[in-house]
Amino acid sequence: MASSDEFAPTRTRSHGWAASALRLAWPGHPRRWRDVPGRLRPELGRVLRLTTAAVIAYLLTVAFTEGQLDLTGSLTALLVVQASSFSTLRMGIVRVGAVVTGVLVAVLLTTFAGLTWWSLGLAVAFSLLLAKVLRLGHQALETPISAMLILGVHGQQVAVETRVLTTLIGTAVGIAFTLLLPPAVPVPQAVGAVRRVAGSTARVLRRAGEGVRSEPITRARADSWLDDARAVSVRVGEASELVAEVKDARVLHPVALATRSAEPTLRTGLSTLESTALAVRSMLTLVQRAAPEEAPEVVGDDDGFGGEVRAAFAHVLETMSGSVEAFGELLEAEVAGREEEAARALAESLDGLREARAVLTELMFVDARAEPTLWLLRGSILSAVEAVLDQLDVEQRGRLRSELADDQRLPPLEVWSRSRQSARERRGQPWRTARSPRPRG
Repeated sequence: MASSDEFAPTRTRSHGWAASALRLAWPGHPRRWRDVPGRLRPELGRVLRLTTAAVIAYLLTVAFTEGQLDLTGSLTALLVVQASSFSTLRMGIVRVGAVVTGVLVAVLLTTFAGLTWWSLGLAVAFSLLLAKVLRLGHQALETPISAMLILGVHGQQVAVETRVLTTLIGTAVGIAFTLLLPPAVPVPQAVGAVRRVAGSTARVLRRAGEGVRSEPITRARADSWLDDARAVSVRVGEASELVAEVKDARVLHPVALATRSAEPTLRTGLSTLESTALAVRSMLTLVQRAAPEEAPEVVGDDDGFGGEVRAAFAHVLETMSGSVEAFGELLEAEVAGREEEAARALAESLDGLREARAVLTELMFVDARAEPTLWLLRGSILSAVEAVLDQLDVEQRGRLRSELADDQRLPPLEVWSRSRQSARERRGQPWRTARSPRPRG
């Protein structure tokens, strides 16, 4: 009879397969039960706002309508409250237009046909085409949904009036909630997301530095570093969405409007980190393309770098990792208004990176005529290191901070005008002021 120990490897393999399948189907699942309260706590306020808005919209629907109840008002209130403050006003108007358009399409079709397979198809097709013509954007799908709901209800005239009224009630409730109880500006979440971008980039550099220092570079190891560098773009996307939410949430927030905005600081800092991550990816791509498929059989054989160059290159990568981390700390300190110490720490880290780069430059210097391929590779790597130094430059960051502070002291209309002018200049279009005469012909 087999002992229970004989089945342990099978149970282990099954558990491993189940864990892998769970990670694939639900990447962000909590690993421990004690992690669940930490995830729920930040969402309690939003859940309370959404629930209250839906219930109030339902009670108003009961008070102002008769006959069969319609939950469109509660659904509309949920969608409007979920949006940001600025988008709420626009989304409320667009949503009403989308619903009314779908209702009119359904009324027109039921007048002649009723509910059939082809009338349903026509309702969906016409609604989507009208949504495109009316430029309903993200609310375009609401038009065919409204049409289908009306088609499926008997007594269309009553359903039309009820649906339009409940849509207006839900939109009014959602806008009122946003104006009277605006959501909190997600500055801490945005700061944390930007710091995660810096931390991910720093970990890529640190891991590559440790690998370069320990043994000769191979194509497979360089591939893994490059995969880690590409994964940083996911963090950049998440941070960009949160920074945009910070900007939107301030528009109609009465408390936030009286304080200094953190969005310009986070936006410019995230742009710098994204450019830094691209420079790091470019550098690792160069290393990956030049790396041999297999490690040298004899210890000390040249892998395109050599032991002494690898040690200096590893020091550059590790020092660069510290500089990126220091830049992330500087951004957090700038938002908190205590950037002096963080700026000094970043400046010291960048000085160390410049010294490490100078040593690497001396070791990488070769005769271009004797080894043209190696000269181009090493020159490109040094250029990538220089690009990171340029991005993280403390003095340039200080000048940008001064410009941002000047903009925040300007009237909002002047800030908007300058941003419009800057956008036109980036697109290469001439800027025309209100006083400028329009070109004839």
